[in-house]
Amino acid sequence: MADDKDTASAIPTLEDWQHWTWVMGRAQQMLMETWADGMKQGQPWPSVPPAWGAFPPAFGWGLPGQSPASDPAALMTAGAEAWAKGLETWGQMMGLDTAAKEGARDRRFAAPEWQDNPVFDTIRKTYLALSDKLLGTVEEVEGIDDEARQKMRFGVRNFVDAMSPSNFALTNPQVLKRTMESRGENLLKGLANMLNDIAAGQLTQTKAGVFEVGKNLATTPGKVIKETPLYQLIQYTPTTDEVLETPVVIFPPWINRFYILDLTPEKSFVRWCVEQGITLFMVSWKSADESLADLTLDDYVLQGQVDAIDTVRDLLGVEAVHTIGYCVAGTTLAATLGYLHARNEQDKVASATFLTAQVDFTQAGDLKLFTGGETMALLDELTRDKGYLDGRYMAATFNLLRGRDLIWNYVVNNYLLGEEPAPFDLLHWNSDTTNLPAKWHRDYLETLYKGNKLIEKGGISVANVPIDIGKVKTPTYVQAGREDHIAPPESVWKIMDHFGGPKRFLLAGSGHIAGVVNPPAAQKYQYWVNVRPAETLEAFVEGAEEHKGSWWPDWVEWLKSLKPKVVKAQGPRVPGKGKLKAVEDAPGRYVKAR
Repeated sequence: MADDKDTASAIPTLEDWQHWTWVMGRAQQMLMETWADGMKQGQPWPSVPPAWGAFPPAFGWGLPGQSPASDPAALMTAGAEAWAKGLETWGQMMGLDTAAKEGARDRRFAAPEWQDNPVFDTIRKTYLALSDKLLGTVEEVEGIDDEARQKMRFGVRNFVDAMSPSNFALTNPQVLKRTMESRGENLLKGLANMLNDIAAGQLTQTKAGVFEVGKNLATTPGKVIKETPLYQLIQYTPTTDEVLETPVVIFPPWINRFYILDLTPEKSFVRWCVEQGITLFMVSWKSADESLADLTLDDYVLQGQVDAIDTVRDLLGVEAVHTIGYCVAGTTLAATLGYLHARNEQDKVASATFLTAQVDFTQAGDLKLFTGGETMALLDELTRDKGYLDGRYMAATFNLLRGRDLIWNYVVNNYLLGEEPAPFDLLHWNSDTTNLPAKWHRDYLETLYKGNKLIEKGGISVANVPIDIGKVKTPTYVQAGREDHIAPPESVWKIMDHFGGPKRFLLAGSGHIAGVVNPPAAQKYQYWVNVRPAETLEAFVEGAEEHKGSWWPDWVEWLKSLKPKVVKAQGPRVPGKGKLKAVEDAPGRYVKAR
């Protein structure tokens, strides 16, 4: 009798049939509505970045109505068992030791459902063993150079990440459980999330409507004191009675919004610098439009960095300024220093700080893989008619570098589980894309990234002035992130090889963003310094001393040791009180322009 009751309870009721029929119908309706909206705009589906091509298959397996099966639970169980048997067979054919993966730490499979059910446990262990086998095979291939192996490694890693059983509804026990508990509601919510993202042309990584620039991001008080077609110059309001005589000018990357350095007040590098008694200026680059289509390196050096340096020097009546170049702006800052040295004007810059910046791209990491002929052809196609690159394409590229965390994690949570991402200021900034001038972006990739011309004597010129960064003697502070996947520490280190003059290298814990944005109050991560001379990064690490927490105090101590003189925080030290009147309040218009 008990068996009969169990059998009866497993049979779908009329209500179950009606509900699942409604789910299927609603899914079809949502797809048709999206298609109809697209037709009104002249295309059946929105135009979205190439990276989206990988997303729909992961979701399609889980859509009710994709299969004629009448019992969703039976379909899901059968599908999971088929996957398990298939993976197990492959593992046996390749002689894999799946038991060796028992203790593997992988948050994709952290939920107990992956271990408790023998079917999913087999899927998990066999997939992990297969992944290791495929990735290991790349290292064993003979007769290829390092560049070819790097391309193969990147491709295999992304393929392996994409094929994870966690990315498919039928092989993810958490998704199956959620689907049965919610009776398919999670898949409808996920479909809505996916369609919204496709319409926006961008993956949602943080909760919408929580953060706003000027309201709870980029709120450090200040004024825009200069505006050009290329940038706005922000001067921040002092909060101390005295300030260092020599000001600091920050050049953020033009491929991102500057407020990564002025996030919430608790995380703001800008606010912290002002509190240390620094007269601080920030360059806010304009998001590219048709008017900036023909910009080149000359424009970013002369009309951008040199112009900002001269503007601040003239405003405050000082001989020199400290400079900070973050990421690609650090690369340009190296060219600016080379230009100033060639013209015997190097005294305009008292010091240069390079945050996760590269000048020698010999070991530039996986991002270098996006400088091949096919990528350049795609870039030409995307920018031919408008003269600038939509920032969403650049964001998709960066997401691919960490696909497991920045793509597939959200595919599972947003689309399969039907969840809404949590609010996160850093990921809001990451999604706040900015457009790039087409000509300059291509030149940067071909001449600097691929051609590596910046390290060649006279390899590039600015305003017909040949650049030789080997002659740069400006005091230099070089910060690298230990886990940086965009500017690897071994690549950032090469600044030490090419510059002369006094140099200080610091290796920070974490990566390209969190390794930089690490306020002292957070008491997170660590950094390493080595007071003894080191010829290589390996030698630096071997003799380095670890310090807990933020590297910011180390930097400001170094800065103050170069130019310790202080002056009253009055007159032109207050935004709008000098010869340059306030244009508008910080953070200005440019950072908000889309």
